Amino acid sequence: MTDGHGLALEIRNLVQVYNDRDTVGRAVLDISHFELPAAAHVAIGGPSGVGKSTLLHVLSGIDRPTSGLVSWGGVDITRMNEAARDSWRRQNIGMVFQDFHLIDGLSLLENVTIIARFSTFTIPPEMRMRARCILDRLGLNPDGRNIETLSRGERQRLAVARAILTNPPIILADEPTASLDATAGSEIGQLLIDLARESGATLIIVTHDPALAGRMDHVFDLQGGQLNLRREPGR
Repeated sequence: MTDGHGLALEIRNLVQVYNDRDTVGRAVLDISHFELPAAAHVAIGGPSGVGKSTLLHVLSGIDRPTSGLVSWGGVDITRMNEAARDSWRRQNIGMVFQDFHLIDGLSLLENVTIIARFSTFTIPPEMRMRARCILDRLGLNPDGRNIETLSRGERQRLAVARAILTNPPIILADEPTASLDATAGSEIGQLLIDLARESGATLIIVTHDPALAGRMDHVFDLQGGQLNLRREPGR
């Protein structure tokens, strides 16, 4: 992990083609060239179903593209096998999934610290303390509640807490405010931005929330498989 520093992104000739019934033969992603500096804060918009979540999966190494280069800090993750991508992702990516991917039967604290289970049997005390501080900042009491009792909005907050626990150099968030009312969504969006700024992380958010997009350095729209600049910094 690169503590305290985001990673620059470079995409070249990226193509993702799925062969399911609805997209057979069609390139969901077709991005010839795209670059972001380290620590950039970017929002990606566009209509539903155009491939925004697919893009995040490719950028995180969950999916390998049909062809092309995805380089973070000079490391081309498309050249890695699945095991190497999984290891790289655990060390470098904090991801907020649209469907949360929380684990029923585990406590709030256990869900937040689950990533540590991949590298160590015992959760370090300092990580437990950080997890509790983040949960408190998000208005979630980790004691005395089962995850099954959480509302959808509270599950969204818990997913954010898990993503930022290890101070990752890259934060990817898929519709992080979609389950929240306007006030809570504003708070969560600002928290993601503040934490990314504090740690120097590169932040990419897929969102339909115009208020959240308006706080980002750059806003792009994904249409026709391509990323088109909607707004530059200061505009």
